[in-house]
Amino acid sequence: MPLNLHWQKSSFSGGGGAEDCLEIAADPTTLHLRESDHPTTILTPTPTALHALLERIASPTQEL
Repeated sequence: MPLNLHWQKSSFSGGGGAEDCLEIAADPTTLHLRESDHPTTILTPTPTALHALLERIASPTQEL
């Protein structure tokens, strides 16, 4: 995994220096996700898994 990733915080983080937020970084072929209060744990989902996650987030009223 590239070490020189540029991490960006979610616009829903609330600002004000909040430490508990989702961050995302991209390299030419992959998106990486991490929680700012656990920056060494990085998720690198496959495109299929990321699509499923985003679909689930967009439809929170569906039952699991």
